[in-house]
Amino acid sequence: MTQSNIHERLKALDIALSPASAPAAAYVMSAQSGNLVFLSGHIAKKNGTVWQGKLGESMSTDEGRAAARAVAIDLLSTLHAHTGDLNRVARIVKVVSLVNSTADFTDHHLVTNGASELFADVFGDAGKHARSAFGVAQLPLGACVEIEVCVELSE
Repeated sequence: MTQSNIHERLKALDIALSPASAPAAAYVMSAQSGNLVFLSGHIAKKNGTVWQGKLGESMSTDEGRAAARAVAIDLLSTLHAHTGDLNRVARIVKVVSLVNSTADFTDHHLVTNGASELFADVFGDAGKHARSAFGVAQLPLGACVEIEVCVELSE
């Protein structure tokens, strides 16, 4: 998919990339080794602030799915800042999703679909990836979802 097609796709999906976020602690937002870019975990934000909540308690699966989609958009912003050209994305390789949830919540995979589906919508087959989704007792700043991604760049 060409750069212009990706930007057209983002526009068609009504997605505007924002400036990449700065790290909140002692790490970098992205690190590259060879053709692989590892994006640090990004927490869900809503209206510019941390999207707090616990799935199965104060949030529904659909709200969690929307939060995961928002995280994926932030990840794309960081990836764009790192590469300077989203056309360099050969594929999304791996997605790891942490869902702040109660012990009896079991729809982590459905929450994570919010990110997975967005990557497929933007990159087509190159957006389909391996994935893990975990339920956790808490996330930084009370965020409802945190996601990290590994991306392969073209030569």
